[in-house]
Amino acid sequence: MDQVILTPGAVPLKTWREIWRGAPAKLDAGAAARIAASADAVKRILAKGDPVYGINTGFGKLASVRIADGDLATLQTNIVLSHAAGVGAPMPAGVVRLMMALKLASLAQGASGIQPATAALLEAMLNAGLTPVIPAQGSVGASGDLAPLSHMAAAMIGTGAILVGGKAMPARQALAGAGLTPLTLAPKEGLALLNGTQFSTAYALAGLFETETLFQSALVTGALSTEAAKGSDAPFDARIHALRGHRGQIDCGAALRDLMAGSAIRASHRVNDPRVQDPYCLRCQPQVMGAALDVLRQAATTLAIEANGVSDNPLIFTETDEALSGGNFHAEPVAFAADMIALTICEIGSLSERRIAMLVDPALSGLPAFLTPKPGLNSGFMIPQVTAAALVSENKSRAYPASVDSIPTSANQEDHVSMAAHGARRLLSMAENARAVIAIEALAAAQGCDFHAPLASSAALERARAVIRFAVPKLEDDRHFHPDIEAAIALVRDGALIGAVDGVTLPGAAA
Repeated sequence: MDQVILTPGAVPLKTWREIWRGAPAKLDAGAAARIAASADAVKRILAKGDPVYGINTGFGKLASVRIADGDLATLQTNIVLSHAAGVGAPMPAGVVRLMMALKLASLAQGASGIQPATAALLEAMLNAGLTPVIPAQGSVGASGDLAPLSHMAAAMIGTGAILVGGKAMPARQALAGAGLTPLTLAPKEGLALLNGTQFSTAYALAGLFETETLFQSALVTGALSTEAAKGSDAPFDARIHALRGHRGQIDCGAALRDLMAGSAIRASHRVNDPRVQDPYCLRCQPQVMGAALDVLRQAATTLAIEANGVSDNPLIFTETDEALSGGNFHAEPVAFAADMIALTICEIGSLSERRIAMLVDPALSGLPAFLTPKPGLNSGFMIPQVTAAALVSENKSRAYPASVDSIPTSANQEDHVSMAAHGARRLLSMAENARAVIAIEALAAAQGCDFHAPLASSAALERARAVIRFAVPKLEDDRHFHPDIEAAIALVRDGALIGAVDGVTLPGAAA
């Protein structure tokens, strides 16, 4: 993949998406002067002799403890080592890389007081494929994502482990193998590296990007299910949605209309259809998916701002040589965004599962029971629908807002925290569940349309059905279902269903 340029404070979501997908990243050359100026400001601030939080004082509840000048470097090393207290399974390498890039862009805004060499090492590790091994649990989303970011910083000073080519090795050895030297931290640097919301933001961004793919795939499978059930496209009429006015609803209605345009299946029952109205899972797709889209767009706006902000503390202002303590490390905006994304994942999967249930029920769909030509002898799609129901129910329990919880930490100095970390961390596994549900719907919808042969759907949906059928043949008799579902999951994960309908505008959240 092509290298992307990080312009601190002005990185678009599409660039973060490319990094999440594996693109190497480099700082814009203009950042060097700001980084150097910030480091010089720290030296001048120290020369004044005043106590400054985190530079010549202790941390958290110990902020009133003054640190001697001779111990300032030790102070920064100690905070990294003591705060590297995470537990649990390692973060996915892709999320770690995104977190590193977010931290690099934040530090490069020149408000954190780091040395140029620190930014250079972080950039070099990112581009050399040196990915710190970071336990995923241990942050409450304030005062910054301390534990996971400390593990990243520990790797930079040669402690802990680093993944190289998928293999974990001691950090010092990995750095040496890439021709890199571990950092010796200067005043403020340890705190600058481990304070911030980059862990929570990286997970939330990854969740957003995966959810956008889910959302667009579900529009395709929803349209295909409408065709399989010989549903009506009248509920997608632009006039209906214009009267309500929600942008997401309007955009989803347009996409569903375009997906079904020119369908012979739809034309076959346009006149004298005794059914007056379709079930909600078909008829209300623009309203439900549109509401999800509006929420995703709001979450995307929040995360775009957060990704381009500085969430360190204290912040260095070079114009006045001040170090100001504040609360930018508090990840409440990320927590809310993550909760919003979780709700949309839950609803996208829930609506998809209801369409699967509708398709397997002959009383609702008019299709053979469980979408098999020989019901009774064969069970067809009976249990895939059960699997979808199980996954949706699991997501429902995980969608409870994380942001409503708070546990005081640091002897009540940090008495309200965001819980953004696990709120964002759950998104990828929730998306994985919903991906499987949408994959099952893709198989069920394609199978339902097979029963309408020789009638064809629209050109766009026939291309989508061809992609499905290339990966998974029609189900004539019962067979081992798991490989079929896995193949369909890959189609959703890789965006194959979205690509198949090229020419139809599928609305997205992350510009």
